[in-house]
Amino acid sequence: MKFQPDVLAGTNVITRHDADALWVGNQRFGHSLLVPWQGVVQPWPPATPDDLVAEHFSAILAMQPELVIFGSGPRLKFVPAGLMRALIDRRIGVETMDTAAACRTYNVLVSEGRSAVAALLLAPAA
Repeated sequence: MKFQPDVLAGTNVITRHDADALWVGNQRFGHSLLVPWQGVVQPWPPATPDDLVAEHFSAILAMQPELVIFGSGPRLKFVPAGLMRALIDRRIGVETMDTAAACRTYNVLVSEGRSAVAALLLAPAA
């Protein structure tokens, strides 16, 4: 028996993730993404944690989240705090996990009505 809907009206829900693609709703993406709780899903330039620079995190500020869920790819890899300084200085929470776990966590937060952004790394298929 289900107690909650698969989709909350007006919110972005990550419906699937695999090694080379992410689905938000029923739209497939083959690259890294910024997924805000509401609004337009945006491509995100970095593909791996080694590609990250501080400006990648600054781009998230315009979305005005209370929390950012960072998906570091297939394996958990923490990012130096200096790269996330713009978020930390504005007291925006950042949680890091592998991308699959980040997708699940983001969906739970959005279902609770939280203003979360998923910043998800997805390396292009080789």
